[in-house]
Amino acid sequence: MKKYAYFPGCSLEKMALSYHVSTMETTSRLGVELQELEDWNCCGATAYFHIDELLAYTLSARNLALAEKENLDLVAPCAACYKNSYFTNEYLKEDPDLAEHINFALEEDNLKFSGNISVHHLIEIFVNDIGFEEIKSKVTNPLEGLKVAAYYGCQILRPKKEHLTVEEPVFFEELMKSIGATPIDFAERLRCCSAALIITNRHAALSMVRNILHNAISSGADIIATACPMCQVNLECYQKQVNQEFGTDYSIPVLYFTQLVGLALGISPKQLRIGSELVSTTPALSFAKRGSPNP
Repeated sequence: MKKYAYFPGCSLEKMALSYHVSTMETTSRLGVELQELEDWNCCGATAYFHIDELLAYTLSARNLALAEKENLDLVAPCAACYKNSYFTNEYLKEDPDLAEHINFALEEDNLKFSGNISVHHLIEIFVNDIGFEEIKSKVTNPLEGLKVAAYYGCQILRPKKEHLTVEEPVFFEELMKSIGATPIDFAERLRCCSAALIITNRHAALSMVRNILHNAISSGADIIATACPMCQVNLECYQKQVNQEFGTDYSIPVLYFTQLVGLALGISPKQLRIGSELVSTTPALSFAKRGSPNP
């Protein structure tokens, strides 16, 4: 069983608890152990880096140092947490002066950043470390007939990393295929969900959400799969506001990829915390009753 340091981030404590629960359920079935970082702290989200860059790097570096202490690579399920952690790890390795300043602050916690671990988004563990064939071999309830809009969002892929194809990624779609689902041709799959723009420019943010929802629905999707708590909230929770703002009638469920993988592995919807969404998943996932999910 491969082991990683798990950084859930603030969102998975509350609003994205279903992501956390389904992550732990699915990874354990697939032979991966996620050890939650003890005494982890917020990554600084996205805005903090524009307020105090040095302190923001220190926040992320502290989590990296905690993972280094355990000699484990770091895994983050949140796209924003992943982005901040990944680039802090890379920039501090490239900038010894910055690393020295950060380590001076980390001395207060008897920690030190050395840059000897890697940072991964959770979906990369499924795609690269577990692999499609291994996942497929464990599927007991294939999601046949379910048309999925695999929504990457912008932060997992950008800024560009050497090992990723930014413009035409296919790994999310291939993951959906491995569990029997049908990924649809979804042009808006890399577009920003509007993130925190909803706070500063509501109309612009809702317009961005509308474009994504419209493209997914018009392309024939039954459901949107996401790999980020912010994306899930914007695409699901603001559907009502989008409908009010633009006179639309969108109603498409948005689930985490871990929940869909879990269903295909035979884990019950209840164990995956499916059923607490604002947009009902029942019409899209009625087929799930065909399988023999574990109690």
